[in-house]
Amino acid sequence: MLETLDAAAVRRWCGAGLAALRAHQQEIDQLNVYPVPDGDTGTNLVLTLTSAQEALEVLDGDIVAAGDKRETIVGRVMRRMARGALLGARGNSGVIVSQILRGMADTFSTAVAVRGGELARALKTASEAAYAAVARPVEGTVLSVVAAAAEGANRIKSDDLLAVAREAARSAAEALARTPQQLPVLARAGVVDAGGRGLVVLLDALVEALSTTTPAAPSATLPAPSAPPERPEPQPVRRQEPSYEVQYLLDATVEPVETLRTTLDGLGDSLVIVGTGEGEPPTWNVHVHVPVNDIGAAIEAGIAAGRPHRISVTHLTDSSREHDVPRQESATVVVAEGDGLAALFAGEGAVVVGRNPSTAEILEAVLRTHAQHVILLPNDSNTHAVAGSAAQEAAAVGVRLSVVGTRSPVQALAALAVRDPQRRSEDDVIAMAEAVGACRYGEVTTAAREALTVAGWCRPGELLGLVDGEVNVIGGSLEEVSRRLLDRMLGGGGELVTLVLGADAPADLEDVLRSHVAQAWPFVELQCYAGGQPRYHLLVGVE
Repeated sequence: MLETLDAAAVRRWCGAGLAALRAHQQEIDQLNVYPVPDGDTGTNLVLTLTSAQEALEVLDGDIVAAGDKRETIVGRVMRRMARGALLGARGNSGVIVSQILRGMADTFSTAVAVRGGELARALKTASEAAYAAVARPVEGTVLSVVAAAAEGANRIKSDDLLAVAREAARSAAEALARTPQQLPVLARAGVVDAGGRGLVVLLDALVEALSTTTPAAPSATLPAPSAPPERPEPQPVRRQEPSYEVQYLLDATVEPVETLRTTLDGLGDSLVIVGTGEGEPPTWNVHVHVPVNDIGAAIEAGIAAGRPHRISVTHLTDSSREHDVPRQESATVVVAEGDGLAALFAGEGAVVVGRNPSTAEILEAVLRTHAQHVILLPNDSNTHAVAGSAAQEAAAVGVRLSVVGTRSPVQALAALAVRDPQRRSEDDVIAMAEAVGACRYGEVTTAAREALTVAGWCRPGELLGLVDGEVNVIGGSLEEVSRRLLDRMLGGGGELVTLVLGADAPADLEDVLRSHVAQAWPFVELQCYAGGQPRYHLLVGVE
């Protein structure tokens, strides 16, 4: 049993927490009370902790060199874990957990030794960070669970590390059991909060990590510092036209990055190296265009400077070369899934990111635009928290990221329709936000689980018609549910209807709905696209 928290215990906690979340992933996913097939809290937490674990698997020589200064080691290792979780965070649950870890890291970084009292204070800081990460905190969620864990840990006023961890886990479990009393939607479904359940799993894993002194798995141990590869000599500027894009993230300190900048400037053009915020050492996004013969040299230069990862090499065709395109003032990034939707948004000049992106994936897309001001359309309420984290990370490297709160791709289409590159980007944001506010959105999907909705009970396999995120129609026929959904939405007014057909929509669905609108709503204009999105057979926008 440990008297003080050490770096090995932090790594054991991360590994045990990830393993436990994987074991409970399906259970946590099934706790989602909403019947739509997006119940992925368990999956999001697993992906978030996977990123944290990957961040701990390569710990740098400066941490090893900290010697016996255990508080410095613990603080830095915990901050690395929190940083990894932040960059890999997916969904609201992933962002909140990353903030919980960050709050704990803030306390550990200044503690001489982490005993029970310090752990209790860390949990209190973690609770405050979690609440601060949510615009409108709701009790009966993971927030209530982390608050109870902090309260329990501080209530016993003990310096016994394991006793405090056990009390925090016990208090969290009791708070989790109370969540149905705080949120009626949980009570109706007979379940507890999914994010809260995930946090209880993590706190139980902390108790497990503190109860043993078994060494961490070899993959997570601290490597001995190794001599860096010999630095390549700077090359003269090549006359050959660069034809390959080399891009990677780089963990490195400032001085070798300046050397890298000089080296890559001699290899090619379109060179961009920007930091992605805090980190030990900081993380940088490196982008350069080079001839085919210098691809290896560009990567080797990164290895000489630090630790490159997420390396990508892309051939630049005539249509994709960027080295002769001036840096633009503003750009748009859109989250979307489905070949048709991706093509629609790309046709509007937007950079497209796949469904349920992490903070790092959004940040990479933002930096790829090379724009001074980027507008992000998340198209899903579960991506809003991740979008907010990405905005903070972008600000740290001097890029302004404005998030327009779209909750559906049809709202993004409405926003892009009013975008005007000739006006100030700030005015564009206002105009796009107004267009989003004027666009009601609907969806037709198949119920993934039984649930009580405002339209009554639904059972798995039944078709659901949702208006602005609430189930309004339940039925067994796609054509019937789609017609009823359109009537429900147009009953509140509207002049323009946008339909986006899903990947499995029948070939005649467009004709059926066009005929219905022409007969029932003859003065309404209708436009239809093949979106190819999974899970949602039909998306509807009414303006």
